[in-house]
Amino acid sequence: MILAVLAGCRPVFHLPVKKNSGEHTGSLFYKQAAAMNWQQRDSLALQTILRDGLPPFLCRFVPVKVFIVDSASGKKIEAVFYVAPDYLSVGTNDDWARINITPLAAQQVADSFDCFLPTKKMVDDIYRAAVIKPEPVPMYAYRDSTPTMCHHHLIIEGQRKGRAGLIAGIKKDVVISGAVSRDKREKRVAIYGWHKTDGKPIQPLYTGHVYWWVDYSQGVRLIYRNIKVDGRWMDYTDVLKHPVLRRLLCDEEYCDFYRYNYR
Repeated sequence: MILAVLAGCRPVFHLPVKKNSGEHTGSLFYKQAAAMNWQQRDSLALQTILRDGLPPFLCRFVPVKVFIVDSASGKKIEAVFYVAPDYLSVGTNDDWARINITPLAAQQVADSFDCFLPTKKMVDDIYRAAVIKPEPVPMYAYRDSTPTMCHHHLIIEGQRKGRAGLIAGIKKDVVISGAVSRDKREKRVAIYGWHKTDGKPIQPLYTGHVYWWVDYSQGVRLIYRNIKVDGRWMDYTDVLKHPVLRRLLCDEEYCDFYRYNYR
């Protein structure tokens, strides 16, 4: 369960922080995972996160505000969703690393923290709200290898230069999208984003990969599953099912794919 606290008058949300002895660091994860395939890497990531939690800094969620205007009534409807400040990572505050996992593993992590994965629209909204927006850095060799994933993390850290705050534009997001369930090919993953500094995404919404394909550029962003809509808490699935309110979170024709649950 995420805990609500007040920082001044601004709501901030915290995931529960587990005590970490410092032995299970980001460096150790990549050392252990260096020669692993995607299944082994997923297993190690789940074992590490479900046992040790996330780096404490990643547990401090930040608000992103959105609004729509109801065309029928002319009423402005405002909402706030709460997002992890960075992509899914393992380790401690002193030694941590972003990791790349399949949507099925990502869904297990999200479920364990009362979270969900973003929609395409939410990725855009997060980018607009971010305070750190590095230029994307594509890599071209051994894209799905663990060492390339580690290398990309280190490149991003070189760009970040120790700055704190909501960061975006550094990965393609694994997203929930009606395009997944409507793709005639089975067991797809939807990805979107990797925004350039002009705000335009490198990756359009895409379901061309089978779910187990994971490369260095795909990241997982956790979103707290309860959305504050005009001051009232709603589960994200109820927002997406609503004929008007769904536009707060989704700008696609179909907004009825809520989670990755295929096997």
